[in-house]
Amino acid sequence: MEKITSFCVNHDILPKGMYISRVDGDIITYDLRMVVPNGGIYLENDGLHTFEHLFATYVRNSAYADEIIYAGPMGCRTGFYFLVRDKMTKAEAIALVQKTMQFISNYEGAIPGAQESKECGNYLDHDLTKAKTIAKEYLEVIKDWHIEQLAYPQ
Repeated sequence: MEKITSFCVNHDILPKGMYISRVDGDIITYDLRMVVPNGGIYLENDGLHTFEHLFATYVRNSAYADEIIYAGPMGCRTGFYFLVRDKMTKAEAIALVQKTMQFISNYEGAIPGAQESKECGNYLDHDLTKAKTIAKEYLEVIKDWHIEQLAYPQ
């Protein structure tokens, strides 16, 4: 079998950041790399889970709701994939991710979609404090991100 695109990225030199992973027709997949791959520190499941609920809820309620395809964690727990339609410009995607990190960093209250067992398949595995820490740390990485930085390092 052929290797999929994401397995062809050199993870040994991949720093934290926001990258275009692939373009499939009108769908752009962004790689939101939150920790250094194979660096020994990974996103913890409970914080990652809460982060996912907040991230997905925020972007799907934004002005770009119709452009959002998917937002979810990487299996390696080093970041998230964020899939959008190409009607959203690259600059708008960066700005939306920055605003989402601000939202999560400051969020107080009940975790959307996690209040009852019928809303979530693992509703007991959440940690808002960890989710907020993930967002704050990632916002520091991408606060001044620009379009030219969306290419993977070579």
